[in-house]
Amino acid sequence: MALCYPMAVGLNKGHKVTKNVSKPRHSWHHGHLTKHTKYVQDMIQEVYGFAPYRWRAIEPLTMELLKVSKDKQALKFIKKRVRTHIRGGWHGSSGRALAYQAQDPGFNL
Repeated sequence: MALCYPMAVGLNKGHKVTKNVSKPRHSWHHGHLTKHTKYVQDMIQEVYGFAPYRWRAIEPLTMELLKVSKDKQALKFIKKRVRTHIRGGWHGSSGRALAYQAQDPGFNL
């Protein structure tokens, strides 16, 4: 037989209250890319291309590595040049570099 009123013993003991539902904090969104920010980044990339340090890093050797699908080796090469994975921005650069070459057959660094 179950009790029809709350008890002060057992797993769910204590005074029954409803929890306050708090709004998600602004700090929880830190590091997430918004649609607008991604749009702006893509627009800048399209208009201005790669930053100078990326141009120096993405040279014909790296392009050759990417052509034969050796992404990991290309990433290691970039990391050696630029010192970090993040600063190399490699997560999107490999596809963009190959896209540039596909658009312009005379594309050389």
